[in-house]
Amino acid sequence: MDVDVTVQADIRRPRAEVAEFATDPANVPRWYRNIRSVELLDAPPVRVGSRMRFVARFLGRTIAYTYEVTELVPGERLVMSTAEGPFPMTTTYSFSDLPSGSTRMTLRNHGSPSGFGAVAAPVLSRAMERATTKDLTRLQRLLERGQ
Repeated sequence: MDVDVTVQADIRRPRAEVAEFATDPANVPRWYRNIRSVELLDAPPVRVGSRMRFVARFLGRTIAYTYEVTELVPGERLVMSTAEGPFPMTTTYSFSDLPSGSTRMTLRNHGSPSGFGAVAAPVLSRAMERATTKDLTRLQRLLERGQ
């Protein structure tokens, strides 16, 4: 069974500012509660082909995985897929303007776990949805308070 979780938040900041902050690997541990560290494995700036090593704590376990940027449209979209890790996962950040001048950020995680992960996919999906909803709320608060 696949995991496919999409959450979004409306953030009262300009799209360029939200996208710049959210896509900077150095900021990820500030707004993702479960991410302990992110290491950019290639020279900055982030671009298609850039790899990032994440260490996270999720469902009581420490996991490490490497993402590779597969698509980047600055200020609009960032797509990363696991190059190595516990199961294949693609994460997409999308940013769009709202009529109010705010930004809607959409965060999608989708993948196909195997082994125990496949059996646990429904539980994993619910846990990911709860966690990413909290993460976007945290990002919203950070940016609306001026970081």
